[in-house]
This record gives sequence, structure tokens and C-alpha cells, in this order.
Amino acid sequence: MEIVIAGAHGQIGRRLTRQLAGRGDRVHGIIRNPDHAADVEADGGVPVVLDLERADHDAVTTALAGADAVVFAAGAGPGSGAERKRTVDRDAAILLLDATVRAGVGRYLIVSSVGTEDPPSGDDVFAVYLRAKAEADAAVMASELDWMVVRPGRLTDDDGTGLVRLDAEPHRGEVPREDVATVLAALLATPALRRRVLYLNGGEQPVAAALETLHG
Repeated sequence: MEIVIAGAHGQIGRRLTRQLAGRGDRVHGIIRNPDHAADVEADGGVPVVLDLERADHDAVTTALAGADAVVFAAGAGPGSGAERKRTVDRDAAILLLDATVRAGVGRYLIVSSVGTEDPPSGDDVFAVYLRAKAEADAAVMASELDWMVVRPGRLTDDDGTGLVRLDAEPHRGEVPREDVATVLAALLATPALRRRVLYLNGGEQPVAAALETLHG
């Protein structure tokens, strides 16, 4: 498969690139900083330097040409202010979504967050972040693509266990970033599972078994 990952130098993006490249998929990793290109290459991906906060639709559409699937795993990151939550977590995700449609790519996965199902009001950064993610999710879900929205709980840097809880209903917990990447990789290889919102945390089921349960 040809897969484009936005946020390829992020903590989930790098793990996902390594997993996909390791199984033989071809990964193009969108990065903002050209200094990160060597890391993307070391992970097995092909770096694409493109700033989704400033790029126009044509440039992004061109970057997606020939892809089988697109993954939005970018984020403004800790320490960023409310405005960048809007311009990255919302606007960049929607720009990438629009370009996915224009490029004729059928599948779009977005890494979201638990809490976006009922985002709080208020002007604090976390509230703005959840509303920005919720608005991006809504745009994805309104599209005609074969989309998937993955909403993990608190992310950790622990080693992946391969054991998760995947559910259509909100639930809170924590999950290693490695396991989030594993679920994304499995979803990319499971095209029949589509147009679903999945909440993800650590659990007791192997990823394959959890996905099989959702099929049922």
C-alpha cells in the first residue's frame, strides 16, 4: 500500500511509519521541518516537506497523488497555544481531508482524542484543543470517504503490549503510543472496517481480536 502520514515526525507518526515500512508498505511522511527528513528516512519513510498551516490545496493534493490511504497524526503539541490548536489540530486536518477527496484517495484515518464527543466550553488551551479536534472529526465524518476516527485516552511512552480495548462507546484510560500505531496499522490493512469512531485504551484483547469483535 501507498500511505501518506501527516505528522510523520510526531511520536505516533514515527512509530506508525516504522511499522508500515516494516511490513512492506510505502510511506510518504509529511513534515514541516526539513531537518526532520533524515529521521523519517531512518524510519523507512519518504519525507515530504510541506507545512500544512501554510500550504495551499493544490500543493497538498499533489503530495497525496497515488496514495491508497491518508493518516492525520499531526498535532500542535504540548506547549502550543490555543491558536495553533485551531490551525493544526482543526484546520490542517480539514485541509488534508479536502485534499484527500480532491486527490481521489478513498481512505482517511484521523487520530483524535477521548473527550471530543462532548468538548467543554471555555478559553483554556485544553478546551480549545478538544473543540478543535471535535470540529475536525465532524468534517471527517461528514465526508464520503472510508474514514476512521480513532480516539485514544491518555497517551504514554510505555512499551506497547499489543493488548487493547477498542469500543464504539467513550471510555477513559491510557494507552502506549506504540499500541495506537499498531491499531492504525491494523485498520489500514482492514478496509472493510470503515466509517466508525473507535475509542482506544489499554485492555486485554490482542489488536486483531479487538478488530474482529468490531466486525461482529
